[in-house]
Amino acid sequence: MNNNFDKIDEALDIDVKEISKEIVKRAKVELKKPIEGTIDNDEKYTRDNLYELMEMGQHAAYEMFEIAKETQKARDFEVVGQLLKTVGDISDKLLDNQQKMKKLKEEENRTNVTNNTTNALFVGSTADLQKFLKNSMNDK
Repeated sequence: MNNNFDKIDEALDIDVKEISKEIVKRAKVELKKPIEGTIDNDEKYTRDNLYELMEMGQHAAYEMFEIAKETQKARDFEVVGQLLKTVGDISDKLLDNQQKMKKLKEEENRTNVTNNTTNALFVGSTADLQKFLKNSMNDK
């Protein structure tokens, strides 16, 4: 491939193909596979992803801020602002996730609880109560 930089590459003794392969290798990120199953596993997977996104966003915002300071372009500062907003939104999602998980766990606990009535309350008139007591005495 012949481009305008071939003479510069030769003068600096740079092999562009090797550099581009190295960049591609560094760009690959190992994706985490979700653990199958329970709500707790899903919560952990989601939290890990959100934390990783926050860290990446913070790093990207810092790098973009450095670029914006150097270029002094309004568009670059706008991008920094958007990145900061995105990181803030991810933080909100993390809190929303905690609230949702808390509700799910409460629902899960409610379904496991059996309702026992310890104090029964009679609802009716006194005449109905007297009939009930009289019938229960006769059954014995």
